[in-house]
Amino acid sequence: MRVEVQNVSKRIRNTLVLNNVSYNFERRKIYGLVGRNGSGKTMLIRSIAGLLIPTAGKVIVDGEVLHDKFDFPESMGVTIENTTFPKDLTGFQNLVALSKIKRIATTKDIKSAFGKIGLSESDWNTKVANYSLGMRQKLSIAQAIFERPKLLLLDEPTNGLDEESTWLLRKTLKEIADAGSTVILASHDKEDIAYLSDEVIHMDGGKIVNKN
Repeated sequence: MRVEVQNVSKRIRNTLVLNNVSYNFERRKIYGLVGRNGSGKTMLIRSIAGLLIPTAGKVIVDGEVLHDKFDFPESMGVTIENTTFPKDLTGFQNLVALSKIKRIATTKDIKSAFGKIGLSESDWNTKVANYSLGMRQKLSIAQAIFERPKLLLLDEPTNGLDEESTWLLRKTLKEIADAGSTVILASHDKEDIAYLSDEVIHMDGGKIVNKN
């Protein structure tokens, strides 16, 4: 999925959290967003996801302007900080409930997503109320990938993951990009960025200050 960010600015109260940001994101690539807290990484991800409406500028997804005919990219998976799930349901039941919205993912797709991020059958049949931080993070990633999105947006995806799970996730993200999707992730983990990113975008003060 091709994403064009054109001169996007966003003001929240009196703070300019995005300041005239422009960038083109192409298919089959992984883009790493880096910068200190408050640099604009999360706000850029939220803007591309349609969760934040720009004060100025526009986000164009496959030739269509976001918030014109549609508010969210049609084929998108996203993780944001503190994603919540009904705690009285198991991980599996949560994704089954979500799958009924678009009706494009099968039970096999759901179980495949769990496998790709290291949630065992015992884990996915456990109620979310009993999940550890790492298990909740894995469930969040599973919900982002189980419908095989063409655009994948991840905010600090390895938070709470152990080393083995982190490497499993990195492998999965490479496979998703190689299959044709656009992957954009924000991370403070330098290893994540170095290993995964085809392009690294440095942000500060709501601006892109460097790219390589």
